[in-house]
Amino acid sequence: MTIEPQVTREPQTSKAFHVAIVGGGLCGLLCAVYLARSGIKVDVFESASKFREAHLLNVPTASGTNALRALDEMGLKDAIVSHADGAVPALSPFTFVSAKKGHQLIHSYQLRAEDETLGIHRLVQLSSDQRKIPMKRNFRAACLEALAELLDPAAIHFNKRCTYISQGNSSQPVIHFKDGTSFETDVVIGADGIKSAVRQAISGETARLGAKFTKTVAYRALFQFDDIRRVSMQTDLSCDPHCFVGMDKHIITIPIRGSKILNVVIFYTDHSLPDSMEIPPNEWVTPASRNEVLAKFSDCGPDVQKLLSLIETCNKWCIHAVDPPLGSFVKGRVALAGDSAHGMCPHLGSGFGQGIEDALILCRLLTHSAIDLFNVQVSVMSMPSDYLNGIHAQKALLVYDRICRPRANMVLTRSAWAGEVYESLPHKADDNAKFEALRNSLAVLWEPVWRHDLQKHLATAMDMLGTLDNAGSATLFT
Repeated sequence: MTIEPQVTREPQTSKAFHVAIVGGGLCGLLCAVYLARSGIKVDVFESASKFREAHLLNVPTASGTNALRALDEMGLKDAIVSHADGAVPALSPFTFVSAKKGHQLIHSYQLRAEDETLGIHRLVQLSSDQRKIPMKRNFRAACLEALAELLDPAAIHFNKRCTYISQGNSSQPVIHFKDGTSFETDVVIGADGIKSAVRQAISGETARLGAKFTKTVAYRALFQFDDIRRVSMQTDLSCDPHCFVGMDKHIITIPIRGSKILNVVIFYTDHSLPDSMEIPPNEWVTPASRNEVLAKFSDCGPDVQKLLSLIETCNKWCIHAVDPPLGSFVKGRVALAGDSAHGMCPHLGSGFGQGIEDALILCRLLTHSAIDLFNVQVSVMSMPSDYLNGIHAQKALLVYDRICRPRANMVLTRSAWAGEVYESLPHKADDNAKFEALRNSLAVLWEPVWRHDLQKHLATAMDMLGTLDNAGSATLFT
């Protein structure tokens, strides 16, 4: 059974190609809204029965400066902030302390005056008594709400789980779904997350193995500050985010809801596990106990012990990342964006921001005047129109890959490195040389991620597109 494109309220356009987006998460919806606003025909296929946050329970979530610049460039930042209960971009330093006894200050990462970061938290459930506490919406939840309102419902298809993509007789990609239906289109954007099925169209049948277990697990919990004050910790966690730096372990804490709740993520890495170890997808998240966590952190100081003693129940998440980094985000008329292209460890909090950059550059290229039926060069005017449109779409995808992939893979690799830095506490408290090296690493964690010149990046993409256009379309993709 073939799905017929829905008639939508999108404006008519001279763009003669149709884009199908697999995945109704944040990256997919960003692409859909931007393309639809530009007059390109778009259909979105989401595996769930409604738009929802996936795998975000209790995660301290923020959007970095590069992400906000990209959202602003897309014209969507204000719409998202308006769904965030009045939250506005806020600055907050990040403090790193030793997980060992004494909990000495290691480094304080200070943001610049011009930096904007946005962390918006949602309704969560306390592990201690299962009561829901109202909080500001999570940044991602606010995004989903804002973007869903900007899309024509007729272009959204729920309960559509992609299983694979093939190439039709006309060289157009065909999306196949678990329910037996299919959908032929001109361009496919795969935004279906770390467990991407679309990735198979780029890397082959073994692509699912591209999401590799990192040997790190994360335990996630929420604590009331009244309980934290009761255990009399030395370290004041009420104002700024903290990282307890340990050996093969670290803990991230972020105060939320006016410092009434502490959001905690507890990381532990077991380097003795084999590199080839695979975790079945249905076991990526499992229940865990306080004793399990305490056993792994028995070598830590009193503040860590007191904090972990507050755990009642929690979940254990097996952290996965795309490994090795993909050699291409594009094949033919299929492109990957967001976590499906570069799913990364959460240690820099930059995965979503990188997905926004993907969406911006990919959509800006697809909506460029050069990617247009009426700008086709004379040398290819005799070609069939479906092939013609594909060539021009492939131009945009080729430039997208060349521009976005190197940076995205850099952030992916750097996120893994950041986790190693957080878990590299020197064995001796008086090892000044190693502590200085640790401080130097912590001081530059976010620099290449946040200090990115987005305008220059966009200009480079546009220049490259012009270069390809002048090169002659007929010979570019042979």
